[in-house]
Amino acid sequence: MCTENVARRGTAIQPSTYSTFVAQNAIDGKRYGSGEAAYCSITGSVLSPWWRLDLQYIYEIGTVIITDRSDGLPDQTNGAEIRIGNSLENKGNNNTRCAITSGFLRGQTISYSCNGMEGRYVNVVMTGRTSHLSLCEVEVYGKRNF
Repeated sequence: MCTENVARRGTAIQPSTYSTFVAQNAIDGKRYGSGEAAYCSITGSVLSPWWRLDLQYIYEIGTVIITDRSDGLPDQTNGAEIRIGNSLENKGNNNTRCAITSGFLRGQTISYSCNGMEGRYVNVVMTGRTSHLSLCEVEVYGKRNF
């Protein structure tokens, strides 16, 4: 698979934004560190919060890497579903699931293998619960599908 983070080429959106923590912060290339909360994306506290990355083209995605906040709120990242596909049905949250996030501790970075799943959209969604969704960095490694 590709060694380049193709997320940096895309655009990100989320349904709401907590304070100034916009969706694009999660693909700015800066993993969160102590005192750098401005580099994270955080949704408002809503039912089934989601974040979506539009890669602009279809990719075969090998790996998605997520970095959590280092200020002690892993419940805003743990349990989220990573979904990959080409549909915008239900905002893209109905695409095929690659993984469910788990094991996050303060500021931890975890890699999820998606085994070449094809898609233009990468969603991270907390299905069925009211919460903020926090993502400090989302990296996507794959190759463009021509």
